[in-house]
Amino acid sequence: MQIEGKNAIRQALNGETTITKIFIDKNFLTRKDEIISLAKEKKIKIEFLPKAILDKKSKTDHHQGYIAETVEFKYSSVEAIIKKAKENEQLPFIVILDGIEDPHNLGAIIRTCECAGVHGIIIPNDRACQINETVVRTSTGAISEMAIAKVVNIKRAIEELKENDIWVFGAEIGGNNIYKQNLNIPLAIVIGSEGKGIHKTVLSSCDGVITLPLMGKVNSLNASVACGIVIFETLRQRLS
Repeated sequence: MQIEGKNAIRQALNGETTITKIFIDKNFLTRKDEIISLAKEKKIKIEFLPKAILDKKSKTDHHQGYIAETVEFKYSSVEAIIKKAKENEQLPFIVILDGIEDPHNLGAIIRTCECAGVHGIIIPNDRACQINETVVRTSTGAISEMAIAKVVNIKRAIEELKENDIWVFGAEIGGNNIYKQNLNIPLAIVIGSEGKGIHKTVLSSCDGVITLPLMGKVNSLNASVACGIVIFETLRQRLS
């Protein structure tokens, strides 16, 4: 897998992502460069190439003169995410994505979750976007700091969370007003897919449904936008 762009690679170098090699625009060879310094410090091989070759290697068209080769993304587990919250002596704060297919949405959600202190994200193994170069780039490096568990069955993952005394709320229309719902609890939020929302079988497993009040004629929000509003309302309540 590749990581492209200066910010994403810098974040990866400072995180837990294993980078095997970095390709850098040869025009950067003689200037003082943070990426070059970090790579040398970590003894990561650097190869300086003409921009035209980097353009051909790029999968996102946004390499900015930097492309890093990494080992495949290492997924976490639901158990590890729960353990992470307990070790930090914090109320668990988890996001479950039920079928997000757009890699830009997934990358944006990862970035927002990391900023809000979410302990981990759960995604399904099938019929959903997996971690790829576009997701990595869109997350602008946040993926290096976010635990992501890939599960075969979302419903079973929800049951595991409940067994650990974590409340699970689906973010969907027809529920309780989010601004009147207590979210300062051990919590997992389910965000549905861009077109279909949360599957009925998954929604039926939730402890409740929370809804964002909408005042316009359009009755839905982009998945990453809705997720951002929900998790930052959760954070606001926890900091109040």
